Amino acid sequence: MGGVLSTESRILNSVLRPLAYWYNQDNVEDIAINNPGGIWLRLRGKHQYPWHYYEDPKLTREYLTNVLYIIANTAELPFDPINGNPVVFSDLPGGHRFTGICGKNVQYDSEDNLTGGVAMDIRIWREDTPIKFSDYNLEEGEKLRPLNKLLSVEDSDDAFERLVGYIKKGYHILISGGTATGKTTFLNNMLKLLDIHKRVVTVEDVRELKVPHPNRVHVVLSRTEQSNAFDYKKVIDLAVRFTPDAILCGEISTSNAAAFWELMNTGHENCFATIHADSAAEAYNAFMSRILHSSPTMDREKTLKEMREKVKVVQINRNGNIRAVTEIT
Repeated sequence: MGGVLSTESRILNSVLRPLAYWYNQDNVEDIAINNPGGIWLRLRGKHQYPWHYYEDPKLTREYLTNVLYIIANTAELPFDPINGNPVVFSDLPGGHRFTGICGKNVQYDSEDNLTGGVAMDIRIWREDTPIKFSDYNLEEGEKLRPLNKLLSVEDSDDAFERLVGYIKKGYHILISGGTATGKTTFLNNMLKLLDIHKRVVTVEDVRELKVPHPNRVHVVLSRTEQSNAFDYKKVIDLAVRFTPDAILCGEISTSNAAAFWELMNTGHENCFATIHADSAAEAYNAFMSRILHSSPTMDREKTLKEMREKVKVVQINRNGNIRAVTEIT
């Protein structure tokens, strides 16, 4: 009979009530959960800081994990965070777009290192939302307005100010250097210069990045201990659908270089990563060589040209125990 919900749909609607309380509010366009006990709301409108955090004790680890299993079961999707696919991509009742993951591929804190974490994002769909061209800063008779006015500001001659400017302008940045030059330590310090209100997604093979931003998700894809079906294709889909303002990619290797380059071309600002190289010029070549390892048909010269336009390099070299930044391109 038309209009009668199936048993699975009724169960799903019942289970979703604690989440629906948040995503059914009129002024919300996105909700994100990075760890149990709280929720981030991205509000509609032209807010300088659109993300707002609220505590919610109903959103326990057990509840959020059950949500993933029930959504996967209702949509007949494969889901097994231990031995199979740990990610769920689906639509919720009302057309909302759901993305979730649980297990040891999510590590938010020390507890997650043992039990695995849980994270999810729901992009809200509202058919009756009045969206006008003016909401996109498109007005008849008016010039297009840049979102980041700093892009028109010339780079500083001062190296430190140039680095700060690159971060504020949203450039992608490679931290390059040889072994034991302190690349990750430098990146951790550099993160303190990144706007604290940004939503950050990290992708690492080992948790090394210390992100001070409260709105963050840590995704881990181990090179040596991976037992389930999580791969870099799923990482790309997950990271993009988690609505990040910045993506931190850890160390670039032959296994992840192509995925990281793709993430740098998904329209997001501030993708940061580290790479082994002895100069800025070699950093670009090393990145390209690692990309070609898994994508051998890619046009090398065309990609290198695009890379030099989009990606800045901070080069660190070492002489004995003395470390120094020698280039900021």
